[in-house]
Amino acid sequence: MKNVKVLGSGCANCANTLKLIEAVALAKGADIHLEKVEDMKQIMMLGVLTTPGVIIDGKLVHAGGVPARAKVESWF
Repeated sequence: MKNVKVLGSGCANCANTLKLIEAVALAKGADIHLEKVEDMKQIMMLGVLTTPGVIIDGKLVHAGGVPARAKVESWF
């Protein structure tokens, strides 16, 4: 199981990133634990300066804007 965190304040891009990750994981049959982090202090402590950010298994894989579907597919 991959632990996936979507970091952001709750903006439309953050919500779209969350939905995209859910859809791709479901389509690929990936076993993930998806968490939404909206606390800005925690986001900054994780080293993300532009949102949405995506962390998978403790590693920052994306920051700023909605990732392309192909990029998300490569994560799973």
